[in-house]
Amino acid sequence: MKSARQNAILELIRERDIETQEELAAALRKRDFKVTQATVSRDIRELRLLKALSPSGTYKYAVADKPENGLSERFHRIFSESVLSIAHAYNQVIIKTLPGSANVAAEMIDSLHWPEILGTLAGDNTILMIVRTAEEVDVILRRIDEMLR
Repeated sequence: MKSARQNAILELIRERDIETQEELAAALRKRDFKVTQATVSRDIRELRLLKALSPSGTYKYAVADKPENGLSERFHRIFSESVLSIAHAYNQVIIKTLPGSANVAAEMIDSLHWPEILGTLAGDNTILMIVRTAEEVDVILRRIDEMLR
């Protein structure tokens, strides 16, 4: 059941621009899948879906790590265009973004697989990045600064 549901999700996001979890859940229900918001959220995480800019200018769900989608360039562009400020304390880095951009920006950071970064948490417009040590924060800040140029 889970496999069929996740295949349906991938099919749905290929067929049309799905912008929200609620929209995705409704589309799955139309295909006779009994889903909750928590189930859809878990599937999105397991499938590594993220929000990408669609040609119409809205954000839609897309599959990560597929070069044919051009997501790498989009990630970089969205990241550089959405970051408003960066601050840090000890081994934590806070990145403020435009509203609705934090998830895509955090996915960009996560996709780089920098060993110094233990993980990221994203809200609507804020990313919390945990760096392995306070000493490595400067290295991360320099790399991010280069990405923003």
